[in-house]
Amino acid sequence: MNYKRGQICPKNPKVANMLNFFSNTHGISVRTFVLCPFLCAITTPFLWAQKKEKIKFTPYFVAAESFESVGVIDVNNDGKPDLVSGDFYYLNEGDAKTIFRKRHRLGDQPAFAEYFDDFSTIPIDVNKDGRMDFVTGGWFGETLRWHENPGTNEEWPAHEIAKVGNVETVRAWDLDNDGQVEIVPNTPNSPLHYFKLEGPGKFVRYEVGDYKSHGIGFGDINGDGKGDFIVKNGWIENKGNNQWVFHPDFDMGEHASIPIIVTDLNGDGKNDLIAGTAHDYGIYWYEQQVSADGKRSFKKHLIDDTASQYHELVWTDITGDGKPELITGKRYRAHNDGDPGAHDDVGLYYFTWDGKSFTKNIIAYGPPGVGKGTGIYMQVADLRDSGRKDIVVAGKDGLWVFFNEGLQ
Repeated sequence: MNYKRGQICPKNPKVANMLNFFSNTHGISVRTFVLCPFLCAITTPFLWAQKKEKIKFTPYFVAAESFESVGVIDVNNDGKPDLVSGDFYYLNEGDAKTIFRKRHRLGDQPAFAEYFDDFSTIPIDVNKDGRMDFVTGGWFGETLRWHENPGTNEEWPAHEIAKVGNVETVRAWDLDNDGQVEIVPNTPNSPLHYFKLEGPGKFVRYEVGDYKSHGIGFGDINGDGKGDFIVKNGWIENKGNNQWVFHPDFDMGEHASIPIIVTDLNGDGKNDLIAGTAHDYGIYWYEQQVSADGKRSFKKHLIDDTASQYHELVWTDITGDGKPELITGKRYRAHNDGDPGAHDDVGLYYFTWDGKSFTKNIIAYGPPGVGKGTGIYMQVADLRDSGRKDIVVAGKDGLWVFFNEGLQ
């Protein structure tokens, strides 16, 4: 930048004030044409970072239901994302004032005390009829099932896939890189297995091994191009052809989150792990390290220990800078009143990563009814075609959308 003698930086009033302080208030004989380029250079990036520091969210109430799972599914093939949660789906007709207000019943999810036996909403066209169905599972009924989208306002028939044991929740990953996701129930009291859709309505079960874990993730740990399973006390190496080898290289405790995130946080070419403590305090990241002799280990780093029940995590870009953020929160009444911190305030957060550490940002926090807790399966998606990803959270404290209004 070139400035004339005595000219104040015209586009940066804060710099102008600083210059006036130096040149006028104290009579220091430093010319503004010297100081201005320097101060603009050091101050403008800081001020720009301040402007872009946080996302503004608009909370939007959808329903006072207590289902803990929600999916984003185009129910009627009109090109707009709708919401499916528990017994209902909520239509998106493109009107910002009435979005998700039109509700239709799709069935009756089994209820057990305070829980509904509906712990995921995974969109998949199971019967290949061009309409999106969804897969869910339940702890109490011990079944994995899919609900068929009839294409009308009628209820969605439920079809049992298999008896699998207690289902904490279900996830979908492309395990064999064929472009089709496999269905992976997290069954803490039963061996690890997954299901592959091998024809319309035909799921085939594959066993991984006798690994019982509250907490599961999937990603390439050893850099061989094949995704591995991560459980609470180690990782299960994918040798190909459904052959698996367990490595007890870490221990996340009794109850890890679902999912456990697999990503290279520090850019060293090795994937690290992010995991919450699902039924106690704390969320952590685990730095993968490999010694000169090839021994693999994971160094534990604290992200936050002020909240409990970090049960559900999403890792995706919501700021629009091309880098993922961590979206999570306290699962409201995860074990009803049985977990440490059960009576603390509830919160929904996103954490930004700067290459060295995480920074916590509050989306909604306070007592129940003021703050917002999570359930067991939430979604992050662009619901209004705004180019920004919104956050959809179901839980025992209701179904809400937090519309992303961009960086403020």
